[in-house]
Amino acid sequence: MSFKSLGLSDALVKAVEEKGYTVPSPIQQKAIPHILEGRDILASAQTGTGKTAGFTLPVLQYLSETKHPKYRPLRVLVLTPTRELAAQVHENVREYSKYVNIKSTVVFGGVKAAAQIKTLKQGVDILVATPGRLLDLHDQKAVSFKRIDVLILDEADRMLDMGFARDLNKLISFMPAKRQNLMFSATFSNDIKKLAEGILNNPVSVETAPQNATAQKVSHKVYQVDKGQKTPLMIKLIKDNDWSQVLVFTRTKHGANKLTEKLIKAGISAAAIHGNKSQGARTKALKNFKDNTIKILVATDIAARGLDIPLLPHVINFELPNVPEDYVHRIGRTGRAGAEGEAISFVCSEETEYQKEIEKVLNEKLKTSILDGFEPTDTAPPKRAASQSKGSFGKKKGNANAQGDKPKRKPHFKGNTTAGSTSGRGRTGAPKKKRY
Repeated sequence: MSFKSLGLSDALVKAVEEKGYTVPSPIQQKAIPHILEGRDILASAQTGTGKTAGFTLPVLQYLSETKHPKYRPLRVLVLTPTRELAAQVHENVREYSKYVNIKSTVVFGGVKAAAQIKTLKQGVDILVATPGRLLDLHDQKAVSFKRIDVLILDEADRMLDMGFARDLNKLISFMPAKRQNLMFSATFSNDIKKLAEGILNNPVSVETAPQNATAQKVSHKVYQVDKGQKTPLMIKLIKDNDWSQVLVFTRTKHGANKLTEKLIKAGISAAAIHGNKSQGARTKALKNFKDNTIKILVATDIAARGLDIPLLPHVINFELPNVPEDYVHRIGRTGRAGAEGEAISFVCSEETEYQKEIEKVLNEKLKTSILDGFEPTDTAPPKRAASQSKGSFGKKKGNANAQGDKPKRKPHFKGNTTAGSTSGRGRTGAPKKKRY
């Protein structure tokens, strides 16, 4: 199967091929035809599956083949949970639209709004945004949602996890009732299904991998070690194996900063990325990591969500996540595009329950070993994991939000009463005719 056979134009196919892609990924094969037909989509796809192109390409085709006023009202809105993901999605939009007459921009917090407002007033067809900044801009009357044809929610599960449910409902209330809605999520949790009911109209469900599936070429390894010996163990592994491009996860911003300082003191180049870092610092850290200027990037879960780092060989869980599904999101940064990857976790005595919950989600035992010289002696009682099955979705403690890693709010949904919902408003359940 080729991109051309999916019904995409020569201009889009040319842009895709220039990026080195000739065969559509499974999510692209399944989603693109339905999106071209104007159907609403509920898609489950992990990071690294090509989902961004899966919604970007057909939407670009729709825009390029339909008339639009000279002042270019906003017609396609892509919402993402974090600044980094927003920037990545917009970069993809720019690359894929290089041969079509489409204008796009991205807005997020952490930077001054003046330049963003100026660009929006000049007119854009596609806007990629984080919810908080977008609401601020709407309140300032810098952006209008009255002409939106397509709404895309990327990584919708993480948006709920970060407490954006109320913001989403408010944003949608400003939009036309008749529009196409595309929702992409790593999992189909009950909260996601509930959100989808209030937004999507007779959606096509697209699933390309089992829920909580990890990349097949990722090897998992656990080192049992005392809490106080985790940093020396990591320094030893990095130096002995001469590792580079290692993404390390900590639970907190303070932990990320502290670990980064210790790595640098040990002569290992490193940088931290989390919600309290300025946008400039976060962008610089990510660029230096991709360029191999620094070896180690230490991140919190929220800051690293959706990071696109090609051929990342190692992910280290300096601390296990207290919600097992987050383990899947973390290690999804490695073993991508058919490449091999390694996920290493440091587990102290109080984290053993977290490991058991992760193994249940993965449906496999993680290979556990003890390194000579780092034999654990601590016997602290294990902490209880907050599994999704116990109702923790949207209730985890200590998780971060995109602006400052604040504890998230409890999800709030309006269901089918959501203002601006398409349900029952001018759209029928029958498959739509092609728009072109």
